[in-house]
Amino acid sequence: MGWGLMGMHQGDGICCDPHSVADVVDCLSRIAEEHGSVSVGDIVDGLGTRTYGPLLIIPALIDLSPLGAIPGLPTMLAILVAILAVQMLRGAHHLWIPDVVENRAISSQKLAAATRRLRPIARWLDRHFHGRMTYLTQGRAVRIAALIILFFCLTVPPLEFLPLAASGPMAAIGAFGLALLVRDGALMLFAGAVGLGTVIIAAVQLLGG
Repeated sequence: MGWGLMGMHQGDGICCDPHSVADVVDCLSRIAEEHGSVSVGDIVDGLGTRTYGPLLIIPALIDLSPLGAIPGLPTMLAILVAILAVQMLRGAHHLWIPDVVENRAISSQKLAAATRRLRPIARWLDRHFHGRMTYLTQGRAVRIAALIILFFCLTVPPLEFLPLAASGPMAAIGAFGLALLVRDGALMLFAGAVGLGTVIIAAVQLLGG
């Protein structure tokens, strides 16, 4: 399997420096305008590597959009997040992504439609979340967050057997990304608790079925 090195250079495409969820959505919209189809590599190049936050938010936003109903897509998104989480654990400054993931693409029309639906959500998130308990968004706490994110990633494939169940852990992962982006440690604690709760409920339903 080949591996692509992301973050060493940004290439000739769009390069954003997002500081809010609305910035992330705007960046996705601009990327969709510039490409006939948009790959994972295009998105990573566009967002850059200033922080892992946006790169955790993007898969969650895609999963929570209508695209999340595509069979197998939540699992693919969870694999991408798991790769990022491992690098968070290592404290890596440059992102390594397998070619098989980097080259996965969707049409720009579908991405543009998803960003339009996500804009109201992005504005709401930016209004309600900002820096609290910032010490939980740096240093060793980030590595602990990475372990929790890895756990959530492992729960996504089996939860795909239940309609929309995989959205629970993916939403929690997105909340972790948002917490890192806006340095909101209280949100990180909330995301971990709610994410664990949704996984337990979904697991009970899956085993009961």
